[in-house]
Parts: sequence; C-alpha cells; structure tokens
Amino acid sequence: MREYSVPVLVESQQQTNTTDLLLEQAAKPSNPALFAVPEGDQWRRITAREFLDDVRLLAKGLAASGVNPGDRVGIMSRTRYEWTLMDFAVWFAGAVSVPVYATSSPSQVAWILGDSGAVAVVVETAQNESVVRRAAMEEDLSAVANVWQMDGGGLDKLRAAGSQVPDEEIERRRSLANLDDLATIIYTSGTTGKPKGCMLMHSNFVELCRNAGAGLPEVAREGAQTIMFLPLAHVFARMISILAVTTGATVAHTPDVKNLLPDLQSFQPDFILVVPRVFEKVYNSSMLKAEDGGKGKIFHAGARTAIEWSKAKEAGRVPFLLNLKHALFDKLLYSKIRAAMGGKVKYAVSGGAPLGERLGHFFHGIGVMVLEGYGLTETTAPVSVNTPELIKIGTVGAPLPGNAVRIAEDGEVLAKGVCVMKGYYNRPELNEETFVDGWLRTGDIGELDDDGFLRITGRKKEIIVTASGKNVIPALLEDSIRADAIVSQCVVVGDQRPFISALITIDEEALPGWLERHKLPSMSVEDAAGTEEMRSEIQALVDRANEAVSQAEAIKVFRIVPTDFTEASGHLTPSLKIKRAQVLKDYAAVVEDIYSAQPAR
Repeated sequence: MREYSVPVLVESQQQTNTTDLLLEQAAKPSNPALFAVPEGDQWRRITAREFLDDVRLLAKGLAASGVNPGDRVGIMSRTRYEWTLMDFAVWFAGAVSVPVYATSSPSQVAWILGDSGAVAVVVETAQNESVVRRAAMEEDLSAVANVWQMDGGGLDKLRAAGSQVPDEEIERRRSLANLDDLATIIYTSGTTGKPKGCMLMHSNFVELCRNAGAGLPEVAREGAQTIMFLPLAHVFARMISILAVTTGATVAHTPDVKNLLPDLQSFQPDFILVVPRVFEKVYNSSMLKAEDGGKGKIFHAGARTAIEWSKAKEAGRVPFLLNLKHALFDKLLYSKIRAAMGGKVKYAVSGGAPLGERLGHFFHGIGVMVLEGYGLTETTAPVSVNTPELIKIGTVGAPLPGNAVRIAEDGEVLAKGVCVMKGYYNRPELNEETFVDGWLRTGDIGELDDDGFLRITGRKKEIIVTASGKNVIPALLEDSIRADAIVSQCVVVGDQRPFISALITIDEEALPGWLERHKLPSMSVEDAAGTEEMRSEIQALVDRANEAVSQAEAIKVFRIVPTDFTEASGHLTPSLKIKRAQVLKDYAAVVEDIYSAQPAR
C-alpha cells in the first residue's frame, strides 16, 4: 500500500484555541484533577479550576510586565508542574511559548531566544538564569526584558505584578487566537546543524489532541494517571501533557530520572510515555538483577515465555501449556517487574525511535501493552500510533484520525493532516524543500501494510552507501547490538568505505555485575574494554546482529570506545537520539584507524 488516511473524528470550531481545552475541563461538574504535585511522601491533586485560577493570575502578571499578544516567551526548565502552568499562562496572555531545554548551552539559548524574538523567559534555577545572562553576551538579546526564576520566587512576583489587571483583559487576550494562529515555536534538538523552529499552530494541538483522545479512549481518559519524566521541551511530552488536559487525565512530574522508580511506586500511574532506551534499561536492569541474584535462568526462561505468549496472543490463539507457563512466570517474574513500575501500568506509549519487536512482545507478555507511535517535532509528535484495539507489534500503528501517510517512490514516509506544522520559522527556503504537493517529507524510510499500519525501517539521511554501492540501514544492526545490557551505544560506520564497522560504548552501570560474573577484578570502562573477555562478548553480539543482514551489510570490524555517548558529551539529543555526524567528527581518528589497517576480508 502506498497511501493511507483516517478521517477526522472530532471537528473543532475555527475560533477555538488551546486555552479552550482547559476551560472545558474546568466547566465539568466533576472538576477533574489535572495534576498531582509531591507533598511530603504523598501527592496533592490540583483540580482543573485550581489550575485555571493560577494560570489566570500568572497571565495577568505577564500582561502587567509588558508581554503583549503575539509576543514570544521562553520557558527553560526541567519537567515539572510549573512548566505546564507557565505554558498555559503564556497562552492566556495571548502570547506564544518557546521551549528551551534546561541542558542547553549559552550559544543554543542565544540562538533560540534571538531567532524567535523572545521578549521574556521563565527559567527554573539560578544556574539556568546564569546561562541566559551568558547567552545575552553572545547574541543581542536586548528584547528579553524580563527573566523570572521559578526557584527564586519569580512566579510569586508575577502573581503580585498582575493584581491590578482585570479578568476581562485576560479573557480578551485569551480569545484572540483561533485555530490558524501560532501557539508555539519548538526548536528541533537536531542531530545536525542549528535547531530549526517548527511553527505549531493552535489547530495542531486542539485538533490532534481531541482526535487522539477519541482514538485512545481507554488510555488518556478522566481518572487515568500518568507520570511525566521526559523533557517537556520535547514535542512528545508536551503533546501528551496537553492531551491529558484535553481528556481530564492526571499528570505528575519527575524532573530527576534518579527518582523515577520510587515516584512510579508511590504515584502508581495507569499509563506512561517512554522512549525505547527507557524500555531497554528496564529490561536490562531486571535481567542483571536476576543474574546477580542467581536467578538468571528463571529470567531468561520467563522472557522467552513472555515473547512467545505475546506472539501467540497476537496470532489469535495461545496454546494451553503456554498459558500455564505464562501464569507461572507471572507469579515468579512479571508481577515483580510491574510492581517496580508502580503496579498499575497497563499501557506504555513509546515514541522517539523504533522500539523493536523483541521488547514490544516482552512487555506485552508481562502485562504492559506498548503502544508504539511515530512522529516528529514537525508533526506535533504523533502521525500514527498503535491502539489497544488496533495493534501490530513491530509497527508504529495506523494514522491517527485526521492524519494521512504516503510512501514516496524512494521509500520516504510523507505525512499530512491535523498534526503537520505550518512551516519553519524564518526559514522559507527550508519550507520549499520540506513540503511536496502539501505533504511533509519526514526524512524516514518506511512501508505501509494492507491494513494501513506503518513500519519505519530507517532514516533517509542515515542510510550508509558503501564504496561498492551497497545500501545499509544502520539502525537494524545498532538496535540488535544495543539490546544487550553491557552495551550503552552503538554507531555503525561505513559511508563510502570498503566495509561496515562500528563504534561501541560500554554501559557503566552494568559493568560491575558483568565483571563479577566473569570473575574479573573491579576496573574502569577503559581497562575492561581492553580485556579479551569483553572483546569476545562484543564480538558475539556483533556476530548475532550480522545474522540478520547480508555479507555486504555485516559489521567486519568494531572498536570499543572507552567514553560513552551521552547528552552531556554532545553525542545524544535530549530525546536520546544519536548525533551521528558529531560522533563521526569527534571520533574521526578512531574511524581512520579502522580503515587504514588491513582491509577486512
């Protein structure tokens, strides 16, 4: 199939904007709890009306401080309740929000605030404020008249500043925008080049969230709970947060991933959103814990059973003995993994990168249905997603209502519908390249099955063409190797080279247990990388990955890199995607060493 579209389920009136989603919840007799904030060892619920009252106070403060309708206001903070609070306050003031990652460098902040023309910025900490001040030294940010710090009492100052602004003024400002007006400019974290500002309109949020809510009624619904730990500056978390407001679900936040497990266990969410690396970590840490406790055989047998059961369930018939084995392992293993995730998680929405069938079937088999989806910043996150009723593990689902997918002649995935952005801010030349006959070029390679389910097979720009002209999709090899607990990252290399090679990093957290199981003394990652045991282990992983590809696509040589690829090192985006060009630049000497040696046979 070359094209598949799903009609809109929910129509919205032209005068609607994102603030109406909140007003609808506040008008409900049930007055649902939209948020939960930590209070001691408990969670305090914040109802729609409480949230709305505070949003209006902060919007008044923004208005009194000189923020006018249409102005840009930056939000630079980790994931926390106040992020979404300020997001809606900016909209109620008639302005446009501009997310900035809390980990951004001064030069990145200078570019985003300068390019967007921001007149103010809300930051989380004194350190964030310091980065903004340093950014102002690199770029002319004289338009930024105010910097408010969440941790420094800045929000209280805003509330106080707006005490004389009448309710009617905020209602006037709130009502100015309609579906066709700009809601936010989200700068892509970008694996190459300077971030591009994606212009998302109020229609993108309103129509996508209403239709996603209608398409996923069992997941995001009034009374359901989720805990947000992905960055709200990223479109995926942002869209889910607004979807929760649309449907009346309750959102809690964990700004520090180190607190994720205890927060999951105390809050007990019904659904969570993750990127595949989180699933890999959960699987690998569970496996290592079992192996370190002498229960590795039980874990591996349970994992095989979960995957077999999930595949049989998807096929429509689970054999009696397999059901018995599955029930046994549910008591021995699966219930413990679910308990670590809070005990009530029924659905996990996955995006940001391909998950892989193995993990999808494993988590489905232990009782957590993974709803893998697909999208970009340019598509307000989801173009397509699996649903509890319509799911094919290994695909990213069918288009959401109001969206369409087409496969171009060269295999590129094209998207159209309520999710697609208006264009790039200040970059008309990019818009001409990005859209073809009204369809957005995603840059991803994929295929549609007969039921309209999309499968992503690679990234167009990342396809490696060897010196002999062989096309190689690196993700197939990388995902297989990275699935092992001892591996942190893998980058396949070989563009215009005589053969395929790989740079592999070691997971520092998994190393101590690995050394103990191999009866080796404690040592650094660098020293471990030089041991014969580690090289043999990685070689076995490479050999296993090579079984899935042709000889011409197989990895012939690998190098274990002693320093991991992380966001802090500049080699991962905030959504944990590899910045391939940066890795190749920083490790150019290692790559040259691989290819200057004797050619691999």
